[in-house]
Amino acid sequence: MMFSKYGQQILAVHERTSRLLLGVPLASKLASGVAHHLVRLFEVLPEPIRQTVTFDNGTEFASHLSLQSLLIKTFFCDPHAPWQKGGIENAIGRMRRFIPRKTDLEKLPTRRLRKSIAAYNNTPRKCLDFRTPAEVFAAHVLHFECESTSLLSQGRH
Repeated sequence: MMFSKYGQQILAVHERTSRLLLGVPLASKLASGVAHHLVRLFEVLPEPIRQTVTFDNGTEFASHLSLQSLLIKTFFCDPHAPWQKGGIENAIGRMRRFIPRKTDLEKLPTRRLRKSIAAYNNTPRKCLDFRTPAEVFAAHVLHFECESTSLLSQGRH
């Protein structure tokens, strides 16, 4: 996610199955720093989840080969083809409701960024059968079950 003030950006990662969104503010768009953040984000996930990543053609993803240490295959979209990564484009559009392009990230508290991402991840989606991305990620992607996620409420099928 880019912002109107030069040098301000958030690295946004979108899981395709659950539509879960992760976001990290970046100090710069240098490829080595972006790769470092991506490795840190992905290394905590179980290996079966981290299979592929699709990038746009920005220079900030030039160090994508560092993800091979985690056995992640990397792909790039065709130039000028945002529909090839529609999930993240939609997620960024939804996040703009909470954090508009004109926002100064230096003045944005970390707590507000986390709350915005949590609001995105805890909003029910019709395409997820009115479950939230967080619920789907926990129950189906991670195959995690506990009292709060194992039984669906009466309104959900």
